[in-house]
Amino acid sequence: MDMRRSTPCSRCRQRFMAKSVTKGADVECLSCKPNYLPIPADEQYSSSQQQHYGLRSRMRCFYSQIRGKVHQSTVTPSLNPDPSAFNSMKRPSKRAVLCGITYSNWKQYRLKGTINDVRNMRDLLINNFGYPGPFIRVLTEEEADPRFIPTRKNIEDSLRWLVSDIRQGDSLVFFYSGHGLRQPDFNNDEDDGFDETICPVDFQEAGMIVDNDLNTLIVRPLTPGVTLHAIVDACHSGTILDLPEVYMSEERKWVNCSPPSGAEKRTNGGLAISISACLDHQAAADTSAFTGKMNGALTYVLAEILKKLPGPTYGDLFDLINETLNNVNQSSCLANTRFLRRLFNSNFSQTPLLSSSAEFDVYKKHLFL
Repeated sequence: MDMRRSTPCSRCRQRFMAKSVTKGADVECLSCKPNYLPIPADEQYSSSQQQHYGLRSRMRCFYSQIRGKVHQSTVTPSLNPDPSAFNSMKRPSKRAVLCGITYSNWKQYRLKGTINDVRNMRDLLINNFGYPGPFIRVLTEEEADPRFIPTRKNIEDSLRWLVSDIRQGDSLVFFYSGHGLRQPDFNNDEDDGFDETICPVDFQEAGMIVDNDLNTLIVRPLTPGVTLHAIVDACHSGTILDLPEVYMSEERKWVNCSPPSGAEKRTNGGLAISISACLDHQAAADTSAFTGKMNGALTYVLAEILKKLPGPTYGDLFDLINETLNNVNQSSCLANTRFLRRLFNSNFSQTPLLSSSAEFDVYKKHLFL
């Protein structure tokens, strides 16, 4: 028995698992299809297969027929405060950028759970971790202020705002829920030959934001005493920040994934930690299994764990996430699970990934956003 794993106990695990899975729900797998660059041959599936199984992808440049009726979202009040608050209030030590994109202007790209994800994360940060609302910048298509629409420019500007004037003791969060893609790596930075990307709402015109850019924007500027957590609920998000240390949960060890080119990817003395929905070659699922509403599977499970078990170690957190997702995938309550496994040749899986700018003991270090 590993004595370091003192929390949570087996009873807490069972209680959490029992509360997390609701019978009679559906899962919506957001698998990948190769109209965008580039998906390995073993990940490619025909349009007829996808229509047959009623699946939609997070990489949405695919088939145009979507099962069922797509409902237009209703306009809701802005989650951002009056922009003047950013200037009138003293800069706090906790700040966050939350980005959720539905791609509502393109039915064939549309995602259903991303706005719910942003609301869930905002509530978690305010109510459980003491983040001040005026310093949580929210980017969604529902925002009336054009500065908070999740275009490429606005996302990059918000990330610059996040790390501007950082000081020792600062705690920063970047959350993203939306499409994730891959593209060829031309800089010899990736062992697998692909850069991971996130897709702004205008990615077709302005382009995607690649992992190299995210590393430059929010990892490299981190100075001593500053901690960044990035939580990315998207396909292919495993190494989305290009952090050099990757934790392998099954082997329970860190693996150094520094770029073959020798490019520097570490911080300027701070700590960057990334929690990604899946491995670089995997898809990330939206599901209604938990509440009846669509949510990113990682986002919902992560938030529920942190609400019920505040301050778990990173090791215990990932053990619980993996146990819960495995339980959902294997449970008979998900009617579409058989179709998912058939589509992916029984190999469909979503394995969340932890990466960091520096190694640490995952069963001793506790997560406090």
